[in-house]
Amino acid sequence: MTISLEAKRLHVRHPGIDRDALRDVSLEVVNGEILALVGPNGSGKSTLLRTLGRELDPRGGAVLLEGKAISSYPRRWLARRMARLPQDPAGPEGFSVENLVRTGRHPHLSYFASYDANDEAVVADVLEAVELADYRERPLASLSGGERRRAWIAMALAQEPEFLLLDEPTAALDLRHQFELLDLLRRLNRERRTTIVLSLHDLEHAAHVADRVAVLCRGRLYAAGRPCAVLTEETLLDVFRVTTRIQIEGDTLSLRVLGPGDPIRSF
Repeated sequence: MTISLEAKRLHVRHPGIDRDALRDVSLEVVNGEILALVGPNGSGKSTLLRTLGRELDPRGGAVLLEGKAISSYPRRWLARRMARLPQDPAGPEGFSVENLVRTGRHPHLSYFASYDANDEAVVADVLEAVELADYRERPLASLSGGERRRAWIAMALAQEPEFLLLDEPTAALDLRHQFELLDLLRRLNRERRTTIVLSLHDLEHAAHVADRVAVLCRGRLYAAGRPCAVLTEETLLDVFRVTTRIQIEGDTLSLRVLGPGDPIRSF
């Protein structure tokens, strides 16, 4: 098990807010895994992703990449190692799918350089990987929600990152496209060994796709581990304040929400 990205006792506060969105959060990201961040709205999932991706600076603690503070690396160099997608990215008006994906090559281009054969090969490769090769000339705006999300993932993959950070990638997709996207991420992770950290609203999605799950509650890390070990009836009652019935067969977890409940203990 190799760990090259980790959060160390993070305290993060958004500009203009007088309280921390993250409090004393420490979390290791294992190379080659899919790590899902789950928790109620306002628990700190997106804040943690943005801090891991160096979009937010902690007021206490640090994000370490290969043992060094992530803030010590040049941003252009970091963009070759790490790609982050917000929940609802917006592309330039009139862009085609291929134009969008090409922008992922920018961190690899020297100033004033043009795309070369290697860049074109990477773009072609990632379009094939997300099954959009036949859509390369289509306007981005003409795509369905699921197709558009795959185009953005292709753009991120064109950076050839080791780490892919995704904020609610299944948001606003219908049920079929949600699971298709999760299966795509799992395939990309297995085939390309890309380490993926993603926030998810749906706990069944987390159990379906993740090697490990980190549960956040009120800005703190409640638990982290394999889905079957972490997503327990007690955890869901404490953190999400719902009663559930959970069944585990091998590594497969299924859950049924029965209704609201009172937490066992205060966190």
